[in-house]
Amino acid sequence: MAEWPLGVFASIDAGLGVRLDVAQQLGVPTLHLHAPHAEGRTAEAAAAFRKRLDELGMRVSVVFAGFDGESYADIPTVVETVGLVPHAYRAERIAQLKQIIDFTALLGVEATGLHLGFVPHDAASHGFAEVVAVTGEVCDYAAGQGVAIHLETGQEPADVLIAFLDAVGRPNLFVNFDPANMILYGCGEPIDALRKLGARVRSVHCKDATWSDQPGQTWGAETALGEGAVDFEKFLSTLAEIGYDGPLTIEREIPQDPERQKAEIGRALELLNRLKASV
Repeated sequence: MAEWPLGVFASIDAGLGVRLDVAQQLGVPTLHLHAPHAEGRTAEAAAAFRKRLDELGMRVSVVFAGFDGESYADIPTVVETVGLVPHAYRAERIAQLKQIIDFTALLGVEATGLHLGFVPHDAASHGFAEVVAVTGEVCDYAAGQGVAIHLETGQEPADVLIAFLDAVGRPNLFVNFDPANMILYGCGEPIDALRKLGARVRSVHCKDATWSDQPGQTWGAETALGEGAVDFEKFLSTLAEIGYDGPLTIEREIPQDPERQKAEIGRALELLNRLKASV
């Protein structure tokens, strides 16, 4: 039986994910950590944070990068602003990502995750080749620090993502699978995508959503876990099929309502514990 320790997406200072005290109250042993601002990524800050994690009895499995200027207002805005794909931001963000990889290594964490942005779907295009080269550069830097890179799903169908991973061809490049993102972006049925990606999946977000009436053009809607279109019983059974044994990390993106966020994450933990027992 898979271990599947439960976790939450948390933040030190950047406002995404729950606070560490909330994670402690929820009783989870693992975290996906949104990387702190630059001043919080020093060796001293990393040592202090590692000590705090030890005191709380928690561990971080993935450190997630985020960048100034990113906006998820709508799908066209994501195309223009998110990740390393937008050329106008690329050089600055590569430098920032390398600093976050350094911080990941200082924490003793094995993976840095990120939304790369919308990978061009045409593998013969110049844009595709550019993003392949950039990703290879980042993976090579991370490998030197003993860190893997986890690309979060959602912004391209599984077949496009697989072709991209193969083109980059780095042994430390994997996938953070978020089933809700496949629905939110209109990029394919999440369970089918999970089966296709298989062993490339090394971390997951447990998040739920409903489909847009114009998939791929307008957003779907994020929901509380168990209230959307993701079949989490099938999700867990498929994780078992592909041999995934890592944390199940709940991400609920309503930081503007922390009490509701905490309550919904609590119910999500109960749901996942019930499903774990049945699967």
